[in-house]
Amino acid sequence: MRMNLPRLAGLLCALVLAAAATAAPVSVEDDHGHTVALPAPARRVISVAPHATELVFAAGGGARLVGVVAYSDYPEAARAIRQIGNNKALDLEAIAALKPDLIVVWRHGNAQRQLDKLRELGVPMYQSEPRRLEGIATSIERLGRLLGSEDTARAEAARFRARLQLLREQHAGRAPVRTFYQVWRNPLMTLNDQHMVSDVIRLCGGVNVFGSLDQLVPTLADEAVLQADPEVILGAAMGATRSEAAAVGLDSWKRFGRLQAVARQNLVAIDGDLINRPTPRILLGAEQLCAALEAARRKRPR
Repeated sequence: MRMNLPRLAGLLCALVLAAAATAAPVSVEDDHGHTVALPAPARRVISVAPHATELVFAAGGGARLVGVVAYSDYPEAARAIRQIGNNKALDLEAIAALKPDLIVVWRHGNAQRQLDKLRELGVPMYQSEPRRLEGIATSIERLGRLLGSEDTARAEAARFRARLQLLREQHAGRAPVRTFYQVWRNPLMTLNDQHMVSDVIRLCGGVNVFGSLDQLVPTLADEAVLQADPEVILGAAMGATRSEAAAVGLDSWKRFGRLQAVARQNLVAIDGDLINRPTPRILLGAEQLCAALEAARRKRPR
């Protein structure tokens, strides 16, 4: 028996509504220890950080993203999603009009004023800021629960953990390499041991020479680097932000010929999208960083 289209559409709509009505509440703890509770898995999600966009896709929720910020460029499908601003300025009216049921934010990348405005919308917010490599897998699993895509998220998290374990085994017991990671040249900025990048350095057998500083992103003087005399100086090359005026700025260290990193030609730039974004792709950056530290070991005087 043939069924006319209006009746079929009505039945499909009823099925969707019934499914929504019977969906169970979900809740997780975000990366800052706050409970995020939803009456049902999220269906309309906004990401206000490029790394959060990647994590939502990894967790199986890419099709539910209705808004993202500038430089949400991976995977390719993210480029087609409506942009609702950038990390400096969000279009709050556009966000409200998209009627999200979950917003994924980055506490240290989105200004506090913006986060306060987002809270006024009354939409549940998941704060994404994993500080350790294992936290990436955990974040994927948590987002999968909020999105109702737990099977996909668990599989992706398992793949990440397996690749991470392989890297750990490959680089376990390697001789330490004293490393300086340059975030910015002017003013000179680095990262302490609480940041994800330092966990990547440790994975490769490196030691962050400024890891013990109190601030997450400390500002330094050149003299501090000269005194620390790192064996390797790392910097992030431009990835998605290539259009901005910033440059990695490692060449400026070449005038300090007495630095070990300069004398041994250990000035290393790694794609910022692969080293600064806490997403599964960070293991690609880790492979490059580990290779750079291994090359530095081979250059040591015998």
